Amino acid sequence: MELRQLTYFVAVAEETHFGRAAMGVPPLERSREWGRLHIVQSAVSRQVRRLEPELGAELFDRSPRRVRLTGAGERLLLEARAVLAAAERARAAVAPSAGLRIGTSTGLGAHLDRVLGVFAERAPDVPVELFSLPVGERLARVAGGQLDAAFVRAVEPVPGVRVLPLWPDPLVAAVPASHPLAGRPEIRVDELAALPLALTERRNNPALVDLVVGACHRAGFDPLPGPVSGSLQDTLASIGTRPLWTVVYASHARVLHNPGVAFVPVAAPGLALSTGLAVHAARTPPHLDTLLPACGDHEN
Repeated sequence: MELRQLTYFVAVAEETHFGRAAMGVPPLERSREWGRLHIVQSAVSRQVRRLEPELGAELFDRSPRRVRLTGAGERLLLEARAVLAAAERARAAVAPSAGLRIGTSTGLGAHLDRVLGVFAERAPDVPVELFSLPVGERLARVAGGQLDAAFVRAVEPVPGVRVLPLWPDPLVAAVPASHPLAGRPEIRVDELAALPLALTERRNNPALVDLVVGACHRAGFDPLPGPVSGSLQDTLASIGTRPLWTVVYASHARVLHNPGVAFVPVAAPGLALSTGLAVHAARTPPHLDTLLPACGDHEN
């Protein structure tokens, strides 16, 4: 007895027709080229006829238009399904684990290290591939299936994507290490009014820019415009040599080492953006039941 024979037998039993088992399922959906088994009807019939003498029983009552299971066929159907399911589990047990493709940004810092560490402990055989991309591209790839998930912050709704909330991500002020504010345990936003603000263009990160500029307005001032650089590294290098300020995610600031810059918490109510995990709106990504708890084991 071969697994192939049992596969053919189950297909015929479920379709009650040798032709439909080979050529497709319901007649209206049937294709001339491909079917359920992707083989010709004669091959299906031949394999089932070889199975019957091996088992010593007829499995089908045959007619030109329809086939019907015999009593022996009904009993075999239950066992055949169990055997095929067991074979599939055996294949899955030795097959390489499907990897996880995650979109990230550099600002995740210590959060990302912690999540990946916990995930590796709980799913050591699952490879993780990281893609550092602009947020718009991250969301587009999640919607298109090129990424399984992506970390995002305070994004607008995107068709084909749902965002699962994870944690609030506080921001700290980055000021020159030589500035009097650098030694403070915390900084009020209004105390930064005299320093130009070096911030990315709003089109690159509208949520972040609106948060910071809005906080300045609530503190009673319009921020002085500072230089707009292409990267955070360039901005921090500028702050180390001239009086400027910007904001950095606290989780990222913990892993940055720039002797010319001091990272100081912002006094209450502070500044923070919510971080979430973007996944496909209709499909559950692989290993989500492991990744989400790993994201929950974090420290603010």
